[in-house]
Amino acid sequence: MKQILYRLFEHQYLNKEEAKGILLNMAKGTYNESQIAAFITVYLMRSISVDELAGFRDALLELRLPVDLSEYNPIDIVGTGGDNKNTFNISTASCFTLAGAGYKVVKHGNYGATSISGASNVMEQHGVKFTTDINKLRRSLEETNIAYLHAPLFNSALKTVAPVRKSLAVRTFFNMLGPLVNPVLPKRQLLGVYNLKLARLYFYMYQQTDVDFAVVHSLDGYDEISLTGGFKVINRSGENLYTPEELGFVRCHETDLDGGSSVEEAARIFDAVMCNEATDAQKNCVIANSAFAIQAMKNALSIEECISIARESIESGKAKKALKKFVELNS
Repeated sequence: MKQILYRLFEHQYLNKEEAKGILLNMAKGTYNESQIAAFITVYLMRSISVDELAGFRDALLELRLPVDLSEYNPIDIVGTGGDNKNTFNISTASCFTLAGAGYKVVKHGNYGATSISGASNVMEQHGVKFTTDINKLRRSLEETNIAYLHAPLFNSALKTVAPVRKSLAVRTFFNMLGPLVNPVLPKRQLLGVYNLKLARLYFYMYQQTDVDFAVVHSLDGYDEISLTGGFKVINRSGENLYTPEELGFVRCHETDLDGGSSVEEAARIFDAVMCNEATDAQKNCVIANSAFAIQAMKNALSIEECISIARESIESGKAKKALKKFVELNS
């Protein structure tokens, strides 16, 4: 690791195989926490290359516990995190909104590393027990339209680096990797990223796959559609800029989306959205993200039609029903 760090400190880049080898060694426990922290810190000071990201991804995919749920053709909705906005669990709420609307979802998530509440935090607040049992995951998908995969259970490398990520408490390249290493390898995905450079990096990588994808980024730095300003959506058909107003939403403020100062508070906001008791800003943010996820699967639908489907899922109580059944089945 010493020689690798010297190279990186001299602004050299790793090739794909080198990057893969380093991450495999991390998982084996070859490096201590100080070495891992130093390595991670390099990528806080410079951009990651396509080859490096691809190598890290390949290592995690090699190490993963594979899960075959391809017969359901599910979607994942995920943000990279690391935007320092401390929003409530927008992606997770969007997943249950889609489940309520009848779409199959496989959410790959973790504890919050750079925010108060990650997807796994809010799941645990509801009493959900994480599992790798394929039969339980399949039953959850069949009966509630959603299955949840707690990332460290499915990848030893993510478990190894978790203490370092938590102690650093800043975004790392592992934030970038999470969306790429869902063990199910879903063919549909909505991915939120915290800057445009990263959005285009993902676009380049997704172009080399057969995934139906949409990469979203709010121009004021959110790793999701925040409706606090303009946002970009990048998919196979190109790159489009939207404003909240042109989609029929009222522009909101950063404080409207804050996830609070505790996991319990974030969970209360999440529940309020699911029960159709949240503020308009909170609900509309979830509806907007859900709508573009629906369009990633059903590109023949207009975005207005997708917004209507997402809104109906929440306002009719279908999203709440999906969550309630999911919790009953997975607790």
